[in-house]
Amino acid sequence: MAAVDALQGLSSSDAAERRADGRSNASVHLTSRTLGGILRENIFTLFNAILTICFIAVLLLGDLRDGLFYGVVVANALIGIVQELRAKRVLDRLALLAAPTAAVKRDGVLTHVALADVVQDDVIVLRPGDQIPADARVLQGSALVIDEALLTGESEPVEKREGDALLSGSHVVGGAGYARATAVGAASYANRLTAEAKRHSLVKSELREATTRILVYLSWILGPVIAITLIGRFVLYGARHGSGTDVTGAGTGASSADLWHRAIADAVASVVGMVPEGLVLLTSLAFGVAAIQLARKKVLVQELAAVEVLARVDVLCLDKTGTLTTGEFDFDRYLSLDGTPPALLESVLGAFGADDAANLTARVLGSHFSPGEATVLARQPFSSAERVSGVTVRVGASESSWLLGAPERLLSAHPAELAQAAESASRGQRTLALVRLAGELNGDASPTAHRPTSLTPVALVVLGETLRSDAAATLSYLSAQGLRVIIMSGDNPLTVASIAGTLGLPGPTTDAGTLPDGDGLGDGDGLAQALDTSSLFGRVSPEQKRSAIALLQRRGHTVAMTGDGVNDALAIKDADLGIAMGTATAVTRAVSRIVLLDDRFAQLPHVLALGRRVIGNVERVANLFLSKTVYGILLALSTAVLAVPYPFLPRQLTLVGGLAIGIPAFLLALAPNERRYVPGVLRRVIRYAIPTGAIAAASVLAVFLPVHHRVSLVEARSVTTVALFLVSLWILCVLARPLNGWRYALLLGVSAIMVLACVLPWARRFFLVEVQWNFALVYGLMVGAIGAIGIEIVYRIARRRGVVFDRV
Repeated sequence: MAAVDALQGLSSSDAAERRADGRSNASVHLTSRTLGGILRENIFTLFNAILTICFIAVLLLGDLRDGLFYGVVVANALIGIVQELRAKRVLDRLALLAAPTAAVKRDGVLTHVALADVVQDDVIVLRPGDQIPADARVLQGSALVIDEALLTGESEPVEKREGDALLSGSHVVGGAGYARATAVGAASYANRLTAEAKRHSLVKSELREATTRILVYLSWILGPVIAITLIGRFVLYGARHGSGTDVTGAGTGASSADLWHRAIADAVASVVGMVPEGLVLLTSLAFGVAAIQLARKKVLVQELAAVEVLARVDVLCLDKTGTLTTGEFDFDRYLSLDGTPPALLESVLGAFGADDAANLTARVLGSHFSPGEATVLARQPFSSAERVSGVTVRVGASESSWLLGAPERLLSAHPAELAQAAESASRGQRTLALVRLAGELNGDASPTAHRPTSLTPVALVVLGETLRSDAAATLSYLSAQGLRVIIMSGDNPLTVASIAGTLGLPGPTTDAGTLPDGDGLGDGDGLAQALDTSSLFGRVSPEQKRSAIALLQRRGHTVAMTGDGVNDALAIKDADLGIAMGTATAVTRAVSRIVLLDDRFAQLPHVLALGRRVIGNVERVANLFLSKTVYGILLALSTAVLAVPYPFLPRQLTLVGGLAIGIPAFLLALAPNERRYVPGVLRRVIRYAIPTGAIAAASVLAVFLPVHHRVSLVEARSVTTVALFLVSLWILCVLARPLNGWRYALLLGVSAIMVLACVLPWARRFFLVEVQWNFALVYGLMVGAIGAIGIEIVYRIARRRGVVFDRV
């Protein structure tokens, strides 16, 4: 490697040779679940296992028509697999669009290449905000500070010097320099760990936690209930067979095998009634469809459950630059303060811009000014903590050192010039101070290392920022939806106040740089007190942003953080929902949950709307499924204890469940729903499902117990099926409110299908439904209607107490 100059990098031919022999950074970095994971999570579930055992029992001992329920299991699994594969394909494709690039030196020229095109021995240019694409070793660095928190868990950034090792996936948070790639692609284990962390990170999802807890509760209950049910079935039919009578009390005339087949059918029916087989599927389906719809709007959801979280957010923290503004600056003007010749002044500004590791501001200056005859002798990289950079130049035989940065840092000993800078900043313009340093640059990039009197003001450099055209309307909408919006910017407080006022967010602005030191987590800290009185903050450090997020969370708020810079990354990582702009730095995108690929801040209302739809609709369908589970458990236990046949065949339960729960739940899960989030989903679902499920179970028993002694078991089950459908239809009716055109059509449609199942000869034979206009049917209809009235009463009480909602 002696032939490779640290400042020149590899030649194009050297890079091509390394790519050809496999020494490149090409590797697969998935941002969504694997095919195997999708198949496992949709096929190998507890409830699928239970229903599969039931289906096998039907195949071996029962009527195949009673295995109809398994079609729902297969359909659910297929729908889930297909839906998630579509989401995976879209998300993987869009993730490639968001993939960052790396800056390397090739043929002595700064070149931006895809991460996969970084090769062994490439000279990597390190700048604030960059993600290190491969394991490397520092060749040259100035105040180089690396954040390795995502890899090592070490929260404090680490200073790196020449010869130190760098891990792929870590990020540059300060200083600049060059490093040589030592391990790329598969050889870089740190790179793989970073990709794994991105893929499997979990956002806190109330819906996911609620459904998980429901499934845990049911898994505890199902075992004992199934055991009791099976014992009750076999004892009942064994006793009847031993006495020579069937379950109606008449002579059996049936073989032992027939009776045991009936016991198996009853047991299967009772188990099918208890299992909410579609609940997890529809939750995942709602997440997946929302993610695909957002992807079409160029919003990358890096974790499906993130679409729910924005609906729960009540505080939205925003960085100004790149979020409310386009992040693009343009040189406006400079104001000379001491009569320095324009040629020298412009050469110095050009020297700040002529740097491989130039930050955004310096690159703007580099596009307008040239170093000319100035030769750069030394550099002091930009420090986000100090907001200052420096350069030493030689012009002819004269050498001089200069600092460029925040006026309040550099002009503290010059009140007149500082006031002039403040006046410029108050108009919403970014204003920098250029000062001449009496002496040499100090390597720690701290202006406080120099005596203020050694800094001579030379010029004020004014840059203009462009507001996003949709920012004002978006902020107005979010505020109207009950979100508190807090702007936390590292810029001048006067600039923040000016831009916030333009966007319709007036209010007192706090200069975070003047707040007393503290971790921001104590009620007596300055930051904590400022958050009580102000929503506009300027000169906020990255640590203060992070502390503000933690403080708001400790006060019970659900917090979202939006930004694009490396100074936003820690806060975005800690927030309940991190949102990065598409042009954000690599570290910011890596730790965010949602990426606005086209940089459109106006997409947030779409995310909010879809999050509300997911929460509201999943709560609705959970009520449907859990009501079925409650009456399934009660019926299984009560019929086992009373030693009576189960009131339904498995195919009859499948008919009622498919019409009153399965099909409607699928449609309701994807319907529009703009109801604002209200905490306590699990508590509300349980409080509503238990009484409605109990009413359904009571209605079934009230019909079946007296009727099955007076008519045949087939007719008794048929009448009971009709009664259960009426009660289940009304559970659906109240949960689908407010009713509109398509909801009325849904209710009429499922009712019509049920009528056809009771009328058409082939359907009657298949579902074994035998009903006729007699006392038994009239009685079943009356009990079903009374049960529906009970459901209506429970619904009205629940709505008044805030247990259910009907606003969409």
